[in-house]
Amino acid sequence: MADTGALQGVRVLDFTNLLAGPFPSLLCGFLGAQVIKVESRAQLDAARRTPYAQDHPDNSPAFNSINLNKLSVQLNLKESRAVELVHRLTAVSDVVVENMRPGVMERLGLGYPQLSRINPGIIMASISAAGSTGPESSFPGYAPAFNALSGLGHMTGYADGPPGELHDSLDARVGATAAFAIMSALFHRLRTGRGQLIDLSSRESITMACAEALMDYAMNGRVAQRKGNQEEGMAPHGCYRCQGEDAWLTIAVGNDQDWEGLCRATGHPEWMSDPRFADALLRYGNRDALDGLLESWTKQYSPEQAAVLLQSHGVAAATSMSGRDLLEDPHLRARGVWQEVEHPVMGVQQVPGPPWRLSETPATIRSPGPLLGQHNIWVIVDLLGESVEQVEKWVAQGVVY
Repeated sequence: MADTGALQGVRVLDFTNLLAGPFPSLLCGFLGAQVIKVESRAQLDAARRTPYAQDHPDNSPAFNSINLNKLSVQLNLKESRAVELVHRLTAVSDVVVENMRPGVMERLGLGYPQLSRINPGIIMASISAAGSTGPESSFPGYAPAFNALSGLGHMTGYADGPPGELHDSLDARVGATAAFAIMSALFHRLRTGRGQLIDLSSRESITMACAEALMDYAMNGRVAQRKGNQEEGMAPHGCYRCQGEDAWLTIAVGNDQDWEGLCRATGHPEWMSDPRFADALLRYGNRDALDGLLESWTKQYSPEQAAVLLQSHGVAAATSMSGRDLLEDPHLRARGVWQEVEHPVMGVQQVPGPPWRLSETPATIRSPGPLLGQHNIWVIVDLLGESVEQVEKWVAQGVVY
């Protein structure tokens, strides 16, 4: 396929791990950037290890899905000559992405001050739990930690239960935020020729989702509480049990027109004249009774049947989809969301494709996730101009794996 991506000609060096770090370079790769993942044998990407990998680092569907279109070079960054190779790669690259603890890249000789002297146009996105400054900057963190610290966890869950834990979805949100910042920095460099450091706090990326609660406290002194699936002023608004095992339907009614559509779709026009449900405020005040009536109806249908009935009357209703449902969903299939890639170890794999449809610069999957060190020769010989014999010497010396 021809290289027509919006980021064609952009080269990204990826020093990342798990999901929040690899996700922005995955998105850049979808858009045509060349992404070189710099890997180490001493500290493999966690997605290459148990429980994600099955008996070998190259046998990980999770790693494959998160690292599509990338190249892999395996270097021992404890060796000065390996660090020199990264410096040379920096000189011919545009973006560096890393999510190590603050200070680690600097100790390796790969911090932004060092790399920007080599390439003043380099853009470096440093992703950490709490940012590179402040009293908690050295704290480690995975998604549950910055979910809790962001404030979102405290507002997620049911009123009679503990704060909710959110995992992979938060990592992806952090990664998407980083990708947006990288695009902004590339645009700035296009205008000025100057690179910059992006200091991205995962905690702060998620706190952005709490703006309404923060404003409510600042203006009214109210602390947002957990309220399950309820939405203030809207009823019905929730997830309702349907026919079948663990089968659920989400319904949201935002106005009187939606309410009338729901009453007709369910075959209960008498609900419209029930004084308990005469307007949105009354429906919200009597939401428990309304939810009971509505669930008595949804339990007679599968989620798919109920959704079709409600949608045909203009009501926002959708099935709560499992992994199997997602993979088999006709709409997603028609949209080409799931694509097949041939992995040299695992064979044909189904992976989620790019989340955008760009008419002039299509986002594409061009290759599966790389094998560990698969592109050592291309990166060091073809890109940096060293000889194969020199690479073999470095392998013997433990500089290249």
